[in-house]
Amino acid sequence: MNRASSQPLDHAACERARVARDPRFDGRFFIAVRTTGIYCRTVCPVRLPRPENVCFFPTAAAASEQGYRPCLRCRPELAPDNPYWPQHPPLVRAALSMIENGELDQASVPVLASKLGISDRHLRRMFSDHLGASPNALALTRRTLFAKRLISDSTMPMQDIAVAAGFNNVRRFNAAFQRIYRMTPSQVRRQRPAAPAGYQLRLSYRNPFDWTAMRQFLATRAIHGIEKLDGDTYSRSFAFAGQAGHIQLQHDGPRQCFALSLEHPRTEALYPAVQKARHLLDLDAAPAEITAQLGQDPLMAQALAAHPGLRVPGCWDPFELCVRAVLGQQVSVAAARTLTQRVVERCERKLPDAGGRPVLLFPDAPTLAETSLDGLGLTGQRIATLKALCDAICGGTLDLHHPDAAHVDTTLASLPGFGPWTRGYIQLRALKHPDAFPAGDIVLRKALGAPGKALSAREAEARSRCWQPWRAYAVLALWLRATEINTGKAQ
Repeated sequence: MNRASSQPLDHAACERARVARDPRFDGRFFIAVRTTGIYCRTVCPVRLPRPENVCFFPTAAAASEQGYRPCLRCRPELAPDNPYWPQHPPLVRAALSMIENGELDQASVPVLASKLGISDRHLRRMFSDHLGASPNALALTRRTLFAKRLISDSTMPMQDIAVAAGFNNVRRFNAAFQRIYRMTPSQVRRQRPAAPAGYQLRLSYRNPFDWTAMRQFLATRAIHGIEKLDGDTYSRSFAFAGQAGHIQLQHDGPRQCFALSLEHPRTEALYPAVQKARHLLDLDAAPAEITAQLGQDPLMAQALAAHPGLRVPGCWDPFELCVRAVLGQQVSVAAARTLTQRVVERCERKLPDAGGRPVLLFPDAPTLAETSLDGLGLTGQRIATLKALCDAICGGTLDLHHPDAAHVDTTLASLPGFGPWTRGYIQLRALKHPDAFPAGDIVLRKALGAPGKALSAREAEARSRCWQPWRAYAVLALWLRATEINTGKAQ
């Protein structure tokens, strides 16, 4: 039992996963060995310790708080992130989201708590109860484990690694690293195999992963000049700190990961890019848990059987997704892609890359606000909706990065043109709400109704309740099923 948490892990279930070295639980909890003082992943290849010598922790930070250090063999820093979705209160999820986005790299816990509208004492108590560690411990462990990846998998100088991992200076980085690993960064680097110049980070996931469905989803919506799908590789341009960069994500099925390569002149761009890539590809999903819940419904069992490991495609940037959602209202995917391409080309937002070459980028809110959209085939209502979106963001009324998804949804609802379907789609892909369900979607209503008779939005909402809290995955499964039926590819 994890003494650090008031919500102990299921010891028997953890023990079964440990003995089986079950990859489905990789990153869901960590195994600490009392006799060695080390904590490991469930997939660690070392000889299994005796049951009486192990204990379990819900997070790497909780294990570190109790004095255990990360295993250098199985490398906890490579585990998929723990999906904190339904089992924790909204405030905990919001705080975690802010920490993962670097909130505590500069600010303090009281500042974080004030942004959430609670006291720092209450926030610390909630973290201790649900995660077994303090907010500062979670943030420090996050930074240190990310730095460990760069030490082991790159030739980056230590000073650059410290910056990329969110440390203010090398001295602070060295102190934090020694506290967690009981070794200096240089000692760890000397022990690793020779690494190629530069870096290529591995972004792990839990099997299975339906890359075919994800690739097809992204390919049919890719914007020429910004995104590209080439075989098993997705690449795109992006902006960070006023400069353009390129990211490439190559699927590696045998190793259960995506290999990330990044080109950007600023080292600080690396960590946000990793987080955005994980969000885009839904790499932290727990497919076994999702399938177990949804599969109790025969309709879902059939749909998921054709797509084991189905993920919900996220987005690179929430503003970009909002624009795409508006342009996709009441038109086909192909038509929405055409309209989006026209908007991108009309805005012609470009920034220099590391070599000074101009790179085409998706427009940001200020650029789109200043660009005329007349003559692109958009209705006046669509143009007004996009302008209202830009005005809300530029004026500070709307913060798409706000940790409270309900707050974002309420603000969007106050803007013209953001009805239930559009907001549901944004919740699904931009806000990554695992229970998002756009009940008014006609494809869903037809899929859930009798042949030739679509359900009403209210009926679809009622029908979907048995899928909670994973309705977003049910939506993707039904969308795919409908596409396959229409193209004659349904099994």
